Amino acid sequence: MEKRTNPKTAPWTINDSAELYGIDEWGHGYFGVSGKGEVVVNLKDGKGTKPVSLAQIVRGMRERGTQLPVLIRFNDLLRWRIDELNEGFISSIKEAKYQGAYRGVYPIKVNQQQEVIEEITRYGRKYHYGLEAGSKPELIAALAYMHDPEAYIVCNGYKDEEFIDLALQAQKMGLQVILVLEMPSELELILERCEKMGVRPTLGVRFRLSAESAGHWSGSGGDSSMFGLNISQLMRVVDHLRDKGMLDCLRMLHYHQGSQIPNIRAIRQAVTEATRVYVGLVSEGARMGILDLGGGLAVSYDGLKGATEGSSNYGTKEYCADVIEAITEVTAEAGVPHPDIITESGRAIVAYYSVLVINVLDVNRFEPHRQVSVAKDAPVLVRNLWEMREESRKGPAKISHERLQEIYNDAVYYRDKLRSEFSYGKVTLRERSQGEELYWEMLTWIASKLKEGGHDYSQMDRLATVMTDFYYGNFSVFQSLPDLWAIDQIFPVMPIHKLNQKPTRTAVLSDITCDSDGKIAHFAHSGELHNSLPLHDIDFEKKDAEDYMLGIFLVGAYQETLGDLHNLLGDTNVVSVRIENGKLKYTRELEGDSVAEVLTYVEYDPKDMVNRFRQLAEGAVVSKRIGAVERREIMKAYEDGLRGYTYFES
Repeated sequence: MEKRTNPKTAPWTINDSAELYGIDEWGHGYFGVSGKGEVVVNLKDGKGTKPVSLAQIVRGMRERGTQLPVLIRFNDLLRWRIDELNEGFISSIKEAKYQGAYRGVYPIKVNQQQEVIEEITRYGRKYHYGLEAGSKPELIAALAYMHDPEAYIVCNGYKDEEFIDLALQAQKMGLQVILVLEMPSELELILERCEKMGVRPTLGVRFRLSAESAGHWSGSGGDSSMFGLNISQLMRVVDHLRDKGMLDCLRMLHYHQGSQIPNIRAIRQAVTEATRVYVGLVSEGARMGILDLGGGLAVSYDGLKGATEGSSNYGTKEYCADVIEAITEVTAEAGVPHPDIITESGRAIVAYYSVLVINVLDVNRFEPHRQVSVAKDAPVLVRNLWEMREESRKGPAKISHERLQEIYNDAVYYRDKLRSEFSYGKVTLRERSQGEELYWEMLTWIASKLKEGGHDYSQMDRLATVMTDFYYGNFSVFQSLPDLWAIDQIFPVMPIHKLNQKPTRTAVLSDITCDSDGKIAHFAHSGELHNSLPLHDIDFEKKDAEDYMLGIFLVGAYQETLGDLHNLLGDTNVVSVRIENGKLKYTRELEGDSVAEVLTYVEYDPKDMVNRFRQLAEGAVVSKRIGAVERREIMKAYEDGLRGYTYFES
């Protein structure tokens, strides 16, 4: 991408927008910017790809009656990710002359939506791509869709008799189900159920590596890990299986390093240790044959190349090659055959799969609303601020950074002292209001002068308030982006149109939950992390203007699963699209939760609520506060509200 040689004079281009929002860094080639200034998603069309405008998808969706916010799913990207991971391992295995096979599994917990599981099992069959189930409900879902006898179903998590029996019955029917020991106490129950059912199980064991992970989930590995067996527990399992004559049932070693590992060195270190343990189990007489590396393949949410927990300093190809190389080195030294490899890469498979598109409902920014005039007998602090304002209007066009700093310091001092005197009753409410208006007007003026001169304002911390707007988006952080609130996850955010125009405002994005945590105030752009995002100015007075639309990307992993009902805002509308015969097709449209549906989740009965409200309305008729016709209109509005979308409806 070419950079502008003179950013002060050259016109704004789509390349500038692409560079500003970092789409080429986090988009992985799946997303880009069109010549019309709109975000495009590259969807597979035969052997090639076709760029499709996100804004055009939304326009077509709205013509069909679906409102924003909407979650757009791209099955093409899901298939693309399955291809990239499996072909990456196939290529690395071939280049290294590795003797084992790759048999990945998708962990259902990352995104349990039926559409995801159906697509993964259907499309992934050509790779014998399996599933990982961490609970009984997930195993039940897996058995409904995974019928490939060459693919693995890996059973992690705590297991009761029903869970174990179901897994063993699936094995009897010809599926490759692996029961993984998470705790030593599970072994006796599994062996008891196996004896009763007459099945020799395929067992795996989860080992607690000493190598610690990196990134946000570093606690998932190392000695502090909650799950897995330590070395002495592992050897007790081996001895117990040997005593029972069932050591040949131990087929797999499993470990889990973490969900998002930004550094490839940490991955390689863990693979090396795990392979040493695997070799040791083979030497103990265990049959083995499978090494499950768990998850960890990272997604670059911010495009900062391993500099943060939300990025990665490696790609899929490097990941596959390093895993193969590390296993090969250890097994060759020990003279042990190469194991088949399983990875449980969920985030890397589904993160790109869906995009949340929202519209901006309103903007809040500080703008002086009126000409403040100050009486001669006004408090001295108010007079001081007024004189500063008048001096600024008469002053020179160009002003030094040092002088601006001095004016800023004075304005802050006068405003803070004014508030103090108000607290002691020395200043009236109106006088304080006049002083505050003048203070904000001065800060707005200082900010504009700093911007004109290209000056730094880091020493003037309160200017950030003036220079940052609040854009109110039609969404809920807690429903659609719970990881943003819970673990400070960075998600790429950018306008999906107007990208051939220069953004002139900086903003924090607020949701509609009226909660102080319901906002996005950390963004990756311009190659760094920032507390605000450059956005375009919006003219809400312009008739027939298109909504200003923002895309929040890489939300396919965990967000639909973890979302809650904060403020009783339910699931958004969902639309699935793909390219068929060169044309865009809306393959699935799911309506978001209605108000009535959300209320039933928290134990309300909508029919009972209507009856209760009808009694209230009838009481108002009897007392002559409203008429009978008004009651009918009020009841209709109430019932329409129950049937309506939980989000803002235009």
